[in-house]
Amino acid sequence: MTTNLDPLQGRHLDALERSYAELLGRHALDGVLIYSGRPRCHFADDQEASFVAYGHFVHWTGQAQLAHSWLLVRPGQAPRLYLHAPEDFWHLAASLPEEAWVARFEVERGRFETPPALPAGCRCAVIGDVDAGQARALGAELNPPALLAALDEGRVRKSAYEVACIGEANRQALAGHAAARRCFLDGGAELDIQLAYLGASRQRESELPYANIVGANAHGGVLHYQHYDRQAPGASRSLLVDAGHRHRGYCADITRSWAGADAAPAFAPLIAGVTGIKDRLAAALAPGIDFVTLQGQMHDELAGLLVDQGIFRGSAEAAVASGLTRAFCPHGLGHLLGVQVHDVAGRVDAAGRPLPPPATDPALRLTRTLAPGMVVTIEPGFYVIPMLLAAHRGRDDVDWGLVERLADHGGIRIEDNLAVTAEGAHNLTPAFPD
Repeated sequence: MTTNLDPLQGRHLDALERSYAELLGRHALDGVLIYSGRPRCHFADDQEASFVAYGHFVHWTGQAQLAHSWLLVRPGQAPRLYLHAPEDFWHLAASLPEEAWVARFEVERGRFETPPALPAGCRCAVIGDVDAGQARALGAELNPPALLAALDEGRVRKSAYEVACIGEANRQALAGHAAARRCFLDGGAELDIQLAYLGASRQRESELPYANIVGANAHGGVLHYQHYDRQAPGASRSLLVDAGHRHRGYCADITRSWAGADAAPAFAPLIAGVTGIKDRLAAALAPGIDFVTLQGQMHDELAGLLVDQGIFRGSAEAAVASGLTRAFCPHGLGHLLGVQVHDVAGRVDAAGRPLPPPATDPALRLTRTLAPGMVVTIEPGFYVIPMLLAAHRGRDDVDWGLVERLADHGGIRIEDNLAVTAEGAHNLTPAFPD
């Protein structure tokens, strides 16, 4: 990594301070207390689930793993971080990284399972996963909807610092993808591939921005496949890996698909076809482009691929109109990306008014018009999903023999992360190494 993030982060924090001052003034507030959150125990157990801090806390600090900590933001004053770091012989106390941003925060270390006292006379809001009784005891309003909507909107357009962090997360994630591919080609099982990914990308499973999807053969057709087989399949037909990374709290979300030694001849051309669709849609990104329109373009492109590869005997227009393309690809083209993988405010306009997805594409997570500073994923796919294709089984314009030969290959998804610029878009996902 060559980018010096400290000056970029300084400007990012300068902008956050100005934005919060303006918003708090508009909402007649003197400050806002942001809770990082707390891990939850499994029911009837003392073991905690994996934890990720609240997005608005991470937006300031970049610390996605800090629990029970609080951040008080007041215009004209240094942000005050209440770092939960009690003396404890069971666990190592939390600490902060040696990064320049820490010096501009006032940091108080201690035990903060309950919120710290607010300054006298401070008209504050409290945001996060906070008990309503605790908020009342502070005399503070809890999660005011209008303020939350405005703060969410403030995360839609990323600063240069945030884009650089997402770019670095992409670089580290790609090292994992390269290792996953090598392990697959060497005959590894899904669990082996997952472990190779974690090792090469230098992260624990609890640090991942989302649970990695590592689907061999037919498992690649389960969109959020959640297991890791411990035994390698008897035949190596395909692998789909959807896996990410965090850097300073910011997420990468990359998907790649590969053909195995036992793949059907039609599979590799389909991977190349989906990759081409991804590249053309990425090239179409620019300010003022409606993402819903791009969703429609994805289906037009997929229909052309079905025709070109002989899966559908008819016009591309007929494949889309009949719903066939949505049986082969039921998910959305992409989503906003930031400190959350599916970042906030993707289905509202700048004023917070709902922008629901079209009825034909209920899973689409981004329905806005693109603007400079947005970071989005572009992830077209092709899958053989029996339950979705069942409604089309009676038609004679589909080569069902070819579909059956592809069924145990699961599916294909190719996903890059792109930052929208004033001129178009910049791809943050490095080219895959040979």
